[in-house]
Amino acid sequence: MTMESINPATGERFAEYQEMSADKIEETLTLAHDAWSRWRGSTFEERAGPMRRAADLLEERKDALGRLMTAEMGKPVGQARGEVEKCAWVCRFYADEAPSFLAPEPVATDAAKSYVAYRPLGLVLAVMPWNFPLWQVFRFAAPALMAGNGGLLKHASNVYGC
Repeated sequence: MTMESINPATGERFAEYQEMSADKIEETLTLAHDAWSRWRGSTFEERAGPMRRAADLLEERKDALGRLMTAEMGKPVGQARGEVEKCAWVCRFYADEAPSFLAPEPVATDAAKSYVAYRPLGLVLAVMPWNFPLWQVFRFAAPALMAGNGGLLKHASNVYGC
């Protein structure tokens, strides 16, 4: 099956994306699990580096990403660029704040030491809507990745390019 990106303002088809085969999905899941198996053991500092790099890349590419959102879904280009900037902000926010958000929390019990610990869960599937094609992804991905989880994305069919 082929998914198409069609500019809603002009009706122009400007990109096509092929649906993944069952074998390709299985391969992707295996690769994602293998990557998560390494990622979950990383430190917050090690996770923060790629998160900050993602923020830098978003800012470097905000004009191109903004134009893509405008073409793919009709979002005004100024709003689209703003969405990209917000995504860069959320990457930096969680790179900075995740260690305090996920620090062990002491709990009073009869035991010598009790606490709540936050540990990575695994691969998390995100099924996203179309209306904020980058923000919806990054508001999920930044905290999930900084918590040591992996992410799999199934985006809305009209914003595959985003």
